[in-house]
Amino acid sequence: MTKKISPPDESTAPPPEAELRSPLLGAAERLCMDDMLKKYCGEFGWWQLRHFVLTSTAWALEAFHTMVVIFADREPAWRCVDGGAAGCSEAAKSVCGLEPGSWEWIGGAGSSTVAEFGLICSEKYKVGLVQSLFFGGCMIGAGIFGHLSDSKLGRKGSLLVVCILNAIFGCLTALSPNYFTYALLRLLTGCSTGGVGLCAFVLATEPIGPSKRGVAGMSTFYFFSGGIAALSGIAYIFQSWRTLYIATSIPSFLFLAAALPFISESPRWCLIRGDIAAAMKTMRQIAKSNGKHLPHGAILAVDEDAAASDKVIEKDEQESAKEAITGSLVDVLRSPLTRIRLLLAVAINFFCSVVYYGLSLNVVNLGTNLHLNVFLNAVAEMPAFLLTALLLDRFGRKPLSIGTQWFSGAFCIVGGLMKAYGAWKTVRMVCGILGIFGMAGTYNLLFIYTVELFPTVVRNAALGCATQAAQMGAILAPFVVVLGEQIPFLVFGVCGVFGGTLAFLLPETLNKPLYDTMTGMEEGETADHN
Repeated sequence: MTKKISPPDESTAPPPEAELRSPLLGAAERLCMDDMLKKYCGEFGWWQLRHFVLTSTAWALEAFHTMVVIFADREPAWRCVDGGAAGCSEAAKSVCGLEPGSWEWIGGAGSSTVAEFGLICSEKYKVGLVQSLFFGGCMIGAGIFGHLSDSKLGRKGSLLVVCILNAIFGCLTALSPNYFTYALLRLLTGCSTGGVGLCAFVLATEPIGPSKRGVAGMSTFYFFSGGIAALSGIAYIFQSWRTLYIATSIPSFLFLAAALPFISESPRWCLIRGDIAAAMKTMRQIAKSNGKHLPHGAILAVDEDAAASDKVIEKDEQESAKEAITGSLVDVLRSPLTRIRLLLAVAINFFCSVVYYGLSLNVVNLGTNLHLNVFLNAVAEMPAFLLTALLLDRFGRKPLSIGTQWFSGAFCIVGGLMKAYGAWKTVRMVCGILGIFGMAGTYNLLFIYTVELFPTVVRNAALGCATQAAQMGAILAPFVVVLGEQIPFLVFGVCGVFGGTLAFLLPETLNKPLYDTMTGMEEGETADHN
């Protein structure tokens, strides 16, 4: 029987020279990143917690730049001039039929872009257009900075660039002299914002061990919701849309000065770029901060090199392995099994995004306190994330996906049937809060569900398609919001019910293996059916 000896404490560990001279030290131990985290450094200790919180704070910046339009592009209240002169009646539902000069905006023309640029009546579509341009920019930026974060700039470098651009474009937006300039700057802001969450998510989760990475990844949503809640307070203080854009851009500068210098580059990125020394330096910092000891004989290696140190692979086996680990979107579409899953995942992500972003933007149509409503919507998302995480492994992905979408859809339909006056306004507000509660849970779930539906060789390609579909839904949502007071709720309700119905056609992935190849998945599914 062999007695297991715990690794020595950092304070009692021998110096590097003594360790290298030790006769007990054999050949260098080559480990992949996950194995080194589990064996020596710790999967989620103090270092990872500090790094995760600092990095994930960037999600709040994304929330500022994404949702600021709720307040900046709102339609203010108005009143008649001189007690209703020139045929003005405050009983009128809108100012479209009133003579110019007979009414005025409460709070002045500078209270919102709608008031200053005249985005009312026949020009109202421009409000939805500029919001859609922003989400279109997000789709472009996600592709650009997703590539740069994997290649030249790295995760931290890309996060640095997008935060600088966000801060600059946000401040420039406050100086827009006309609608065209405003729309252009919102598009450019979207391009940089699209890379913020992507870079922050990867940078925050890559140094975390495999058993803790899923829970940590789901926790990033709390920072986005927290940012929306904070935005409602910022907008309450800064009533002018120009000062609001400056106030929501300054935190990006603060993040660059106070948080980013204390964030480390991803050791995984350093490793695949060939900078093993930088990767090992970070791993030693992780081990030391977590109270662990990383032996000097342990060396990081990419997965193939780490596996090659344990066993010899014949040439023909290597060639077959290379063929097995390649895949593309074409392979997903070629296989009937994954083709159906992809089409369903794309459709469900699209409908989910229409409802989520639509409800977030639709608060301007509720006729209740805008700042309070935005705050309550943001707070309502947080227990949805927690509830989804707790029930995910108990009830399964499929039932939760169906239930959360139907829950959201049902309350949206009820909200669409409510009147737009009196106490019914409060009822509609509650329906909107419950609707976003359900769809926020779906959003949290779909990321995990989509990953598990596809094998490793095509997982990123499939997830990328689903993400692009979600961005398309976000682009459409502002156009639905400008349709009025009741129609948007009904549209969101139909999308939620239809998305939940489509989820019936997906397979359950709870307790199923994460397949690596297309062949392995097809054989596994065949065995399950037999």
